[in-house]
Amino acid sequence: MNESTPVGTRTRLLQVRKMGAVLFLLMPLLAGAQISLSSVVEMAEKNSPSVRGAVATVQKANAALAETTEAYIPNLVLGISPGYAYGFPLGAPSFFTATSQSLVLSWSQRDYIRAARAGLNSANLNLKDVQQQVALDVALDYVELDHDMKEIASLDEENGYAGSLVEIEQNRVQAGVDPHVTELQAELTAAQVDEKRIQLENDADAMRQKLAHLTGLPAAGIDAIGSSIPGVPVANSPANGDDDATRQNPGVAAAYANAKSKWYSAFGDAKQNHRPTASFAGEYALFEETPGYTNYYKTFQYNNAEFGIQITFPLFDATKRGKARESSAEAVHAQADADAAHDVLSEQTASMRGALRELAALQRVVQVKSELAQEQLKTVETELAQGTGVPNAQPITPREEQQAHIDERERYNDALDADFSLTKAELNLLRATGQLDAWVRAALK
Repeated sequence: MNESTPVGTRTRLLQVRKMGAVLFLLMPLLAGAQISLSSVVEMAEKNSPSVRGAVATVQKANAALAETTEAYIPNLVLGISPGYAYGFPLGAPSFFTATSQSLVLSWSQRDYIRAARAGLNSANLNLKDVQQQVALDVALDYVELDHDMKEIASLDEENGYAGSLVEIEQNRVQAGVDPHVTELQAELTAAQVDEKRIQLENDADAMRQKLAHLTGLPAAGIDAIGSSIPGVPVANSPANGDDDATRQNPGVAAAYANAKSKWYSAFGDAKQNHRPTASFAGEYALFEETPGYTNYYKTFQYNNAEFGIQITFPLFDATKRGKARESSAEAVHAQADADAAHDVLSEQTASMRGALRELAALQRVVQVKSELAQEQLKTVETELAQGTGVPNAQPITPREEQQAHIDERERYNDALDADFSLTKAELNLLRATGQLDAWVRAALK
């Protein structure tokens, strides 16, 4: 492309180059590639439908706050009504009007503003709670995908050992050394490995689909990077137990902020029955010179204006009194919901801590079994290569070697399952105690 190239052609060439650069950057995602936990979390917090909905709720709460605070700012309405009159004038012959109104004094409005601010605080806390839930969902799906990929790789190795065992048993049965039942047992082992692998492949595809919905990425080819998953810290228990941590949970805090907003609204509605209100109103009208008006009025002027303050003293209003009772009942209900959410989360947190101790103990048992199986495999391989070292002892057979490999892989897979169960419980506890953010930030770093 040189200076003689037409401007339109150069513009199209630049657009093509930009599109090519974008496609080049997206090729790893479109073709399927590994993606880190931090990238998944960042995408989910921006693209998740639940997060977008919570953001819209915050925007609505902001608008509601502006609506209550700006009631004191005079509005301005312009109008034009051209027409024709015949006979005696039926109304004011205004051609152009401008009206303005605003609130001057209201005892209830201050409570309504407080209610709107508490509502905005509740919406922001709810957004934070939704973001944490999305981060938890993404982290659990990502960790499960990583677990599935590791176990599938282990099952591929186990499947090779199971296939070798089947071949060995087939040869031994044909040679008349072993009965046919031993061959069937070997085939059963191989079939069970295949079955478990298919289950894990289906689960991995389901995790990819969930991650795709949360992030907006194509599901095909999403693979986890195990090294991008930080270690899960032990959830700290506050000095006063989990009660303080439960109240700091964004979801519970949002419920209490919503109850506070309801109470302020109830206070404002109650004051509608006992407090005066004052409002400002002003109007300017430009009358039109329509035939007939000057015939019926001694004086007629085109420019007219009025303004003033209207003060009302409510003495009795059954409707407003009923509205106040309704608002008070809604506030009591919201307060009860917040207390119930706090109690449920507190009970769940205590239960999760107990379950976490059990899973940690189980993980230790499974880990020791895995280490024991590894040591037994080393012993079998050593005896197979160098002999048992014991006179007249039965030598190790290839069948026993393959079975030792299979047992070692089985114990390793059990350890992977235990690690995943423990990690899942730890992340749920971090979410309940409001400490998940720190772990997510560690992943982002």
